[in-house]
Amino acid sequence: MKKTLLLVDGSSYLYRAYHAMPDLRNAQGQPTGALYGVINMLRRLLQDYQADYMVCVFDAKGRTFRDDLYDQYKANRPSMPEDMAEQIEPIHKAVRAMGWHLICQSGVEADDIIGTLSRLAAENGIETVVSTGDKDLAQLVNEHVQLVNTMSNEKLDIQGVTNKYGVRPDQIIDYLMLIGDTSDNIPGVPKVGPKTAAKWLGEYGSLDELLQHADKIKGVAGQNLRDFSANFEMTRKLVTVKLDCEVPGFTGDFGALEPEPRDNAVLQDIYETYGFRSWLRELTDDPKRVPAQDARVQAETPAAPAELDYQTVTTKEQLQSLLSLLEKAELVALDTETTSLDPLMARLVGLSVSVKAGQAFYVPVAHRGSLDVEQLNKDDVLETLRPWLENAEAAKVLHNAKYDTHVLLNEKVSLRGIREDTMLQAYVLQSHKRVSMDELALQWLGLKGTSYEDICGKGAKQIGFDEVDIPVASHYACEDADYTLRLHQCLRPQVAKQEGLERIYLLEVQASDVLTIVERNGVKIDVPTLARQSHELGQKMLELENKAYELADQPFNMNSPKQVGEILFGKLGIPVVRKTASGAPSTDEDVLTRLAQDYPLPQVLLEYRGLAKLKSTYTDKLPKMVNPDSGRVHTRYAQAAVITGRLASSDPNLQNIPVRTAEGRRVRAAFVSELGKVVSADYSQIELRVMAHVSGDANLQQVFEQGGDVHTATAAEIFGVDAKDVSSDQRRAAKAINFGLIYGMGEFGLASNLGITRDAARAYIDRYFARYPGVASYMTRIKAQAHEQGYVETVFGRRLWLPELKGAKGPRMAGAERAAINAPMQGTSADLIKMAMVAVQRWLEEKGLRTQMVMQVHDELVFDVPEDELDILRENLPGLMCNVAKLDVPLVAEVGVGDNWEQAH
Repeated sequence: MKKTLLLVDGSSYLYRAYHAMPDLRNAQGQPTGALYGVINMLRRLLQDYQADYMVCVFDAKGRTFRDDLYDQYKANRPSMPEDMAEQIEPIHKAVRAMGWHLICQSGVEADDIIGTLSRLAAENGIETVVSTGDKDLAQLVNEHVQLVNTMSNEKLDIQGVTNKYGVRPDQIIDYLMLIGDTSDNIPGVPKVGPKTAAKWLGEYGSLDELLQHADKIKGVAGQNLRDFSANFEMTRKLVTVKLDCEVPGFTGDFGALEPEPRDNAVLQDIYETYGFRSWLRELTDDPKRVPAQDARVQAETPAAPAELDYQTVTTKEQLQSLLSLLEKAELVALDTETTSLDPLMARLVGLSVSVKAGQAFYVPVAHRGSLDVEQLNKDDVLETLRPWLENAEAAKVLHNAKYDTHVLLNEKVSLRGIREDTMLQAYVLQSHKRVSMDELALQWLGLKGTSYEDICGKGAKQIGFDEVDIPVASHYACEDADYTLRLHQCLRPQVAKQEGLERIYLLEVQASDVLTIVERNGVKIDVPTLARQSHELGQKMLELENKAYELADQPFNMNSPKQVGEILFGKLGIPVVRKTASGAPSTDEDVLTRLAQDYPLPQVLLEYRGLAKLKSTYTDKLPKMVNPDSGRVHTRYAQAAVITGRLASSDPNLQNIPVRTAEGRRVRAAFVSELGKVVSADYSQIELRVMAHVSGDANLQQVFEQGGDVHTATAAEIFGVDAKDVSSDQRRAAKAINFGLIYGMGEFGLASNLGITRDAARAYIDRYFARYPGVASYMTRIKAQAHEQGYVETVFGRRLWLPELKGAKGPRMAGAERAAINAPMQGTSADLIKMAMVAVQRWLEEKGLRTQMVMQVHDELVFDVPEDELDILRENLPGLMCNVAKLDVPLVAEVGVGDNWEQAH
């Protein structure tokens, strides 16, 4: 039997672990995320592979031969973050203690050592498994070498490489030369991506043969190939893994690479020092032994069950038995399988539950592809489970409970008892990361489950879940419920450790209930009004087209960036402001806005684009999105999509209707009442009030306490005039400063915004900070906190992570620091409007009012109100919204009423 060499790309492990894990710290504040991730991946690897020889290879410090070949090699990579570098020594120590041979060799990369060892192993009849996430190493795969990715559980042999990249392993070098490698800053042929590269190599076999026939390749890609060919000699050397390195400490005897005995004393010291509790208990076999309590979030994966117990419920007896189990359980994980991702259109196909890790049950009710397999009647199942589903005392945990609640409401079941939501737990812990079940299971549980595409396919050949065979569907559904419960067991204690996170999480759970109601209410739109607007917009666009043709002295496609660029920069000779990545002159909105200050055609193009977007996105599209059952438009509010805690509206996006143009405001006039009147309640200047609170600036706070106009007060200070003498232009400038500075705007941005010189803008800013010194102090303080912690917080404890601060320099650093300044303002405003939603909806229900909350747009709530309830709404909304929290300055909510949203706003 052939022996096996297990090679680990330690540097790949290091970076992937660092970026996958949250900012974990031990009790002394030392970073532990990368250390935890690397150890965890190595532990899983050793469970899967019993190798005869084991080596973990890391990149050494300093330059390599590739840097000497190309001085821009990896030049786009930021320097290693300090908290990552700090973990390298303990990682190396842990790797050796686990029995691995560790190799670092200067002058080459880890890939080259791995390539050399895999070649030597093959020559000695040894099979090699390389654990990495680096596509470059696919060139090593042959009948003796395969790759494995521990994070995705992907295994690549020769056929696997071909399936994934569309080329054979022996073509990977040519493939990489064609497409380049942005992560290493290796240039490729412009306009040639993976599909084109695979197509060419499939047709010609190799890059050399392709170049022999380069004259036959047509179009821009063919010309780029011919122009780029002189670079291939260099890029081949850059992308080719060396197979003849000197390997330190290795003389050719693979016996020297046999695993070393595990050093439990060293591992125990590491686990105690860095706070890895479950591993320490496992190592010492002492259930009471735990390290010092962590100061920050610590990722502790619950112990995985030895075996899975997933069952399909297909008889009434089994269903009754399951109901009995659910009624006795303290907490049940629940998940639904459906016909659609649209929550208001989706119908139930089956539901799954789990009461303990590793055990789950699936109840199929509407599968069409498994007619030969018994399944219970949907109505009978729902009636049997209704007492438990609608029991507010029966505690349930779901992943994105809002969706499942909609699905069951579509089946006329009101889901109650939602105590926990793992999507929201993950979101409040790491608002900067995605919160899909697949990604969370991989990150927190180290498990790669079955994906939807695995069982339903993708693209044109994708089938509906109701067409999936029940045994396959059952495993998938049970896995979802099981993983939901396990994620809850892992994430919920971490949320509870931090008072601020606990407060925000409970708010998010309450807000989820309210958003379900708001989404289901929907908003009434006036379709004939939108049709008239659409026609008028079309007429105005036609007028602008003719005007543009006159200015260009010829017709052209105004929707074609290429033709627009040819007219502006070719025919009219307007100076190029910026180029795209492909080298063409940019004609994006920023460029046109700058050019519009001096040239008429860019202004016409901007007006045309604005009208075209309004027409296609709203006046044409909204009527088609009216739900046939309700007669209303129902947007979806994503709770866990924005770092600051703001909601994101989609399908349609009702938060992005332009309000600075008359045409945009007219679209709002098509949002009407079905019950009587439209009422809008809007927080006044909320972000500036939050700035006054967090900065503690006495002068800024005084403006709000006295009920004055903050923009007029700022203008009076900056321009040295009495408040009564402030002109409209001076107030406009002060408004730009007030709002600009809370978004981190500098003198260049202010100068551009106001059309003044940078010196004048600097003078304005200096006078502003002289008047409001607390604001300047806050900005300095919050930037320092962001660098130190990697996050900032809202007034109420929401953590706003800023991962781009790690290793950032220049413009990236400046952008991240601007985000750090603004995030507490946006985040606190988001917290307040969610608190207001919860308070107002609770009040509506307590009073038994017919009024419906139909929209949330940033700092505004919109209601459809019967006329006999207008007075009570007007009287109570300001107090309800302003009393949800107490800041150092008063909150103000303004209420408007009208026949439509525009009138009420």
